[in-house]
Amino acid sequence: MTRREEREIVFRILFEAEFHSDVSSADMYESSLAAQEVKETAYIRDTYFGTMASREETDTLISASAHKWKISRMAVVTRTLLRLSVFEMCFGGVPAKAVINEAVELAKIYDDDAAPAFINGILNQIARAKGLIGVEVSGETK
Repeated sequence: MTRREEREIVFRILFEAEFHSDVSSADMYESSLAAQEVKETAYIRDTYFGTMASREETDTLISASAHKWKISRMAVVTRTLLRLSVFEMCFGGVPAKAVINEAVELAKIYDDDAAPAFINGILNQIARAKGLIGVEVSGETK
């Protein structure tokens, strides 16, 4: 299984969890893996539970970059992609550019037409603020 496929599985589990707040994270994880008929990997497990555990921190970062947008008012797909991506980028050790690219690609599949640009903008702001990517000046990255 490729990393992209694993990331998409994590996204689907996190998305489903948004609608089942009455179910524990562990139970949601187990039932979703079984329903998707997916074999657990360390990446899937660590990324799912890491994203769930860091929601408060990731939501703070998203809120600071999503000017005039409350997280609760974002589409569930958008919110889920942002949380997953911010976790991977800031706490999961995945390179920011790879995370942003993958989030935009998933948004093209699962979200509406405006979402890829919105997600790209927020993730770029967070990555720059955290020093994970350089700031472009006159076409050069510094």
